[in-house]
Amino acid sequence: MYGNRDFNRWRRHPWHGLQAIPNPAKPDVVRAYIEITPSDVVKYEVDKQSGFLMVDRPQRTTSSPPALYGFIPQTYCGDRVAARCADAECADGDPLDICVFSERLITRADILLKARVVGGIQMIDEGEADDKIIAVLEGDNIWGDVQDIADLPAIKTERLQHYFATYKMVPGKDSDILVDSVYGRDEALAVIAASMQDYETEFGHLHD
Repeated sequence: MYGNRDFNRWRRHPWHGLQAIPNPAKPDVVRAYIEITPSDVVKYEVDKQSGFLMVDRPQRTTSSPPALYGFIPQTYCGDRVAARCADAECADGDPLDICVFSERLITRADILLKARVVGGIQMIDEGEADDKIIAVLEGDNIWGDVQDIADLPAIKTERLQHYFATYKMVPGKDSDILVDSVYGRDEALAVIAASMQDYETEFGHLHD
C-alpha cells in the first residue's frame, strides 16, 4: 500500500488535467508539456481524446525544431487569440504552442517543465492564428536570467522562424505560412491570457 493516498488513479490528461500557471505569484512562468525535442524528425502530437503522445507524421524533410516544442495546458486558440492577430481569419483551435530553449540537451518528450515566457512569434498558417510562445527553461544555467526576447541572441528566434516557415513544405507546392512578426514578453503574456480565456469558454464545463 502507498503511504500517500493523494494520487490520481489514472494518467492525468496533459491538456485538460494540468494548470497553465503552476504558481500564480509568477505569472510569467508557465507549465509546458513537451511533444517534440530538437533531435526529433518525427512530428509527435498529443492525442486530444486520450492524452497519450502519438505519432502524427514523419517529417518530409530533415528539419528538426531548434528548441523543445509543445503546448501550455488549459489554453485554447480561439476567438480572443485570433483577435490579437490582425491578418488572421480565425485561430487554429489547438492548445497554445510553446518553444523552450534549454542549454542542456533534453532528449525525451512526453515530459512537463516550467518555462519563463520571453516572447513569441505571430504565425499565420493558411489564414489561422497559430502563435508560438518563446520561453526559456526555468532555472537554466545559461538562459535562466533571460527576461525578454531582446535578451536572446537574434539567431535563436531566426532559427525558429525558419523552422516554422519550412517544416510543412512539400516540393512543388506553395506554402501559405507567415512568421514575420515577432513580439516580446508583454504581448506573449497577453496572448497566453487570451488563450486561457478561450479555453475557459470552450472547455470550462470540464472543470465544474
